[in-house]
Amino acid sequence: MAEGDLQRVVGRNLRRHREALGLSQEAFADKLGYHRTYVGGLERGERNLSLRSVERIAERIEIQPLTLLLEGEGEAS
Repeated sequence: MAEGDLQRVVGRNLRRHREALGLSQEAFADKLGYHRTYVGGLERGERNLSLRSVERIAERIEIQPLTLLLEGEGEAS
């Protein structure tokens, strides 16, 4: 994996999950407790999250943290 690839995987998975929930970026940001522009940066893979942040986000959207880290695993069930 190249540098930044994992950030982009997390971002794609977050976007897929948000879209599956039918939430706007703003509504999703409210659910996560972040600002919309920050969530946009996450979805674009521009933000470097700590593992604790990944755990916190996963907890708030009721998924396993690993779901955010694996390629193509962000689809909500």
